[in-house]
Amino acid sequence: MSGGFLEPSGLIEQGGPLVWVLLVLAFVGAVCVVERLFFFHRARINVGDLLVGLSNHVRRKAFAEAQHEAARAPGPVARIAHSLLLRHHLVRSDLRDVAQEAGQLEVPRIEKNIRLILGVALLAPLVGMLGTLLGMVDTFQRVSEQGGYAGPAELAGGVFQALITSVMGLTVAVPMYLFYLYFLGRAKRLVHRIERAGIEMVNLISDAREETAIVSFREEVEARKRTARKAKGEDAS
Repeated sequence: MSGGFLEPSGLIEQGGPLVWVLLVLAFVGAVCVVERLFFFHRARINVGDLLVGLSNHVRRKAFAEAQHEAARAPGPVARIAHSLLLRHHLVRSDLRDVAQEAGQLEVPRIEKNIRLILGVALLAPLVGMLGTLLGMVDTFQRVSEQGGYAGPAELAGGVFQALITSVMGLTVAVPMYLFYLYFLGRAKRLVHRIERAGIEMVNLISDAREETAIVSFREEVEARKRTARKAKGEDAS
């Protein structure tokens, strides 16, 4: 057994065709992991700060400005809030339905590729075990062809070749399963934040709408301008 077996090229050469299957699984899993890391990084937003900013607009009945702020914010929580603000004229029960439907639309985006990562983690050791068994069968077949006589070096080399796929399979499966657990926890926490934000937005919109009439964004800007002109006139006098 030479040291060349321990090199990447030697592992691929001696491991057989199933090594390429494991490499494909590792590539697919790595792509999914990078995609999920990027998604959760973009969805990483302070929900409390977002709701506080939106509540300031909603309490002043500036729904147009609140919609603009929610549309600019990234992540599923902001999209839920934007969907509710677009339909702020609905009654509370209808707003709850809108929040629930919008949340259900976000779940597939949140759980995207997580099951695929789990699939890679489950398939990789099975493929590795299959490669080991095929390698052992090939080793014993060679021994039988030689009349049942084989030296320790030949047996050790054959067993080493058979175990290559198992080692590679576990090397792929262990980190993929850890990433699956990590992303599953992130997804559950994000779904919980979406549900909580939807309930708070429904209550906020319903409570603010019951007080006075709704003020449009243009009317709010004009009111601010009138206030500023009035303040300047008082200072001049």
